Amino acid sequence: MPALALVTLVVRDYDEAVDFYTRALGFELAEDTDRGDGARWVVVRPRGAGAHGTGLLLARAKDEAQASAVGAQTGGRVGFFLHTDDFARDHARMTAAGVRFLEEPRHEPYGSVAVFEDLYGNRWDLLQPSGGAA
Repeated sequence: MPALALVTLVVRDYDEAVDFYTRALGFELAEDTDRGDGARWVVVRPRGAGAHGTGLLLARAKDEAQASAVGAQTGGRVGFFLHTDDFARDHARMTAAGVRFLEEPRHEPYGSVAVFEDLYGNRWDLLQPSGGAA
């Protein structure tokens, strides 16, 4: 098994999630297929990840139990790690797009990092690993 294909992220609404991930984070919409009865198969991926790069399956909550998990899928911990090859560029672009960073950028031995929240409150690291490798 050479790769992790998708990670499911439970969302309130397909369109608002697609807008955030494509506009604010710069992801690309890889697939948006109608599955009937209002359900869709929606996949976004970081630009440049290619067809086989890990993507997010944006899954609309179907019931109260799923809705209660929106924004809290990792119990308040950073659960997602977005690598960049230019931290300053992407931090500035994301800030300008309205992404809420929870801290100022830090420069750690492992790289440059700042925690941000997605539109639902899930926590992410924007991270440029030391040496510039993304």
